[in-house]
Amino acid sequence: MDELARSATAFVQQELAALGDPDKAPQMQAYMKTEMPFYGVQKAGRTAIMRSLVKQFVPEDDLQYEALVVALWELPHREERYLALSVARRFTEYIRPPRLPLYQRLIVEGAWWDLVDEVATKLIRSLVVEYPDETWPVVDGWSDGQDLWLRRTAIICQIGAKGSTDVGRLFRFCRSNLEDPDFFIRKAIGWALREYAKTDPEAVAEFVSTHREDFSGLSFREATKHISELVS
Repeated sequence: MDELARSATAFVQQELAALGDPDKAPQMQAYMKTEMPFYGVQKAGRTAIMRSLVKQFVPEDDLQYEALVVALWELPHREERYLALSVARRFTEYIRPPRLPLYQRLIVEGAWWDLVDEVATKLIRSLVVEYPDETWPVVDGWSDGQDLWLRRTAIICQIGAKGSTDVGRLFRFCRSNLEDPDFFIRKAIGWALREYAKTDPEAVAEFVSTHREDFSGLSFREATKHISELVS
């Protein structure tokens, strides 16, 4: 671990320990259904720590960026992982295609919606929009792979892309996963389509109508929440 990462992790642990609420910690852990412990620091407290963190510990190159994110990620508490993702997002100049292996690691190891969705809708979205030629071939492989969380990422990674959405891929990824019984995949399909319907409601309505028999009830309800009148 380099000196920047070492100093940053020490700072984060000290600040989180000082703000931690031992009464809230088990409640937060139970809510997230995780074995990973919490300090009991809610979002406002983490935001304050984050502001200081990114001012005091600024990576100078790709290696320092990755080392900083990984060092925070590997700490034992959930809030430290949240801060790792915040750091990964904050230094936008390093969000480039060579970071894909790092972000894939965060998805696979995170393996739960609170961590995966942040990587998918912030970090991976930036890559597929800004560097499509370099990024899509990797994400294409995730869309029908064995790892549930990588598949969820492929489905939801364009949420917020609006007019920059690769619509063909959005629909293809949803279609190839329509029969998956997993709650998180079904929810992802509905969420992704519902969000894109804010940009092109007619296209989503046509897609849903065409494949209506294959949709789960959950995916259908989510996808058509604001466009039910357009769906036949």
